[in-house]
Amino acid sequence: MEQTIQKTVKRDDGSWLTVDVYGDPGAPGLVMVPGVMSDAHSWGAVARAITAWPSVAVLNRRGRAPSGPLTADYSLDVEVGDLLAVLEVLGPVKAVFGWSYGGLIALLAAGRHTMEQVIAYEPVGRPFAAEALPGLRTAEQAQDWDRSVEIVNRDISGFTADYVAGLRADPAVWEKLRRFSAPLAAELTALNAVALPETLARKADRVDLIVGELNRHGEPYGTAFDAVVGRVPGARVHELAGVGHLAHLEDPAGLGRLLDALAGKP
Repeated sequence: MEQTIQKTVKRDDGSWLTVDVYGDPGAPGLVMVPGVMSDAHSWGAVARAITAWPSVAVLNRRGRAPSGPLTADYSLDVEVGDLLAVLEVLGPVKAVFGWSYGGLIALLAAGRHTMEQVIAYEPVGRPFAAEALPGLRTAEQAQDWDRSVEIVNRDISGFTADYVAGLRADPAVWEKLRRFSAPLAAELTALNAVALPETLARKADRVDLIVGELNRHGEPYGTAFDAVVGRVPGARVHELAGVGHLAHLEDPAGLGRLLDALAGKP
């Protein structure tokens, strides 16, 4: 399906959110919440690959244009409030999907708001990559976004130096990653400031959790996923073959097919 409109949701703290809507804006469908180092545009290929949902609304979280700034009181609770505000504006939805940090936001929101279905791809929660925070804060203070991109890819995600060199070799890709890294220290700080509740997504009728085959039970994303699974009684676990954490870039069509398969599935 193709993008039809973009909505703007204003927040009381002076920030705002944009939402890219694909398909029929009037039909309840799927809401997507990206994580760090991505934006709504990054998830466009997945949204376009989906056919089973009548609409897909992709939230562009605060801290990435054209949405507004993080603001001084930024926290994980602010992110949850943002998602709930978007859901209120959109009206009835069938499901909420979140990736990584966005998956945690979706699961926490489902502890405060009744939802038919929550789907999360490799959600992360405290403790996660706290050891990288001093370096990220130093890079932020110096506005050394090259260093921030290196830290998230090498020290947190565990990618090789050759992989990072490949990213740097494409100026457009590298510049986009530099922009995405600007809110990273604040986002990782917010993630590690809140202990996970004993039970996540208590108000969701159904929860589906997805892990990439390449990350199953491995550090850092597979072990973070396992910790979340233990806090969602009755969650259905699915594995996406041939991919790791960046499924939206590695195999957007495959992820779209899996989301289609989960649409309204009893």
